[in-house]
Amino acid sequence: MKCPGQDTQYWNKDAIFETKCPECGHPMEFFKDDATRRCANCKKKIVNPRMDFGCASYCKFAEQCLGTLPEEFIAQRDDLLKDRVAVEMKRYMGTDFKRIGHTAKVANFAEKIGKKERANLAVVLCAAYLYDIGVKNVLENHDSIKPEYMEKESPKVARELMEKLGAKEELINEVIDIVGHHNRPAQDDSLNRKVLHDADMLTHMVSCEGKNGVDDKEFFAKLDRLFLTTAGNELAKQVLRQTN
Repeated sequence: MKCPGQDTQYWNKDAIFETKCPECGHPMEFFKDDATRRCANCKKKIVNPRMDFGCASYCKFAEQCLGTLPEEFIAQRDDLLKDRVAVEMKRYMGTDFKRIGHTAKVANFAEKIGKKERANLAVVLCAAYLYDIGVKNVLENHDSIKPEYMEKESPKVARELMEKLGAKEELINEVIDIVGHHNRPAQDDSLNRKVLHDADMLTHMVSCEGKNGVDDKEFFAKLDRLFLTTAGNELAKQVLRQTN
């Protein structure tokens, strides 16, 4: 069965349009299902400016459906996947709004730290959304949420979810590695793992009253030892100064 969006019998007058080459300004004609076309003037391959790659951001059959995907899209594909992972995490967690909220805060801090550290945001954010995804299995199998149990159960659920979304094996493996070890950080860890550790640490610190009774100099000196990234340390000092 052909996707209705790509079947010409469902097209309207806007399905074929003209635009200008962003490289040289020469007129170009696009069909709406063209992923790319070469400019007749400068010969550069141009991405269809109106194409909605929506499902292609997570579908493992995207290339068979759309043809060879443009390099610009391939570079963004893993990053787009994180939004699908966030949706699946919320669906899987159901009514556990407390943990969903905590995970969202970790992801928020992870994105801020990751951007400044130039980490791989696709890896960092997918790991942030999935690092506690095994909580249901942990409670059912161990009746405890100790970190070692979470690290044991979460990778299995995370892998199933990412495979269902058609994520690349390389991306899955790195995310699973972080999910399975995020509570045992070390200075020689990967940058992506350090970013998630700092985001998780900051989220927990914001929710407690750990600074009470400790002067700023002593408190911030402790932060220098706790956080593994410069951006995480700086964000912690900024956020905790405001909340304490």
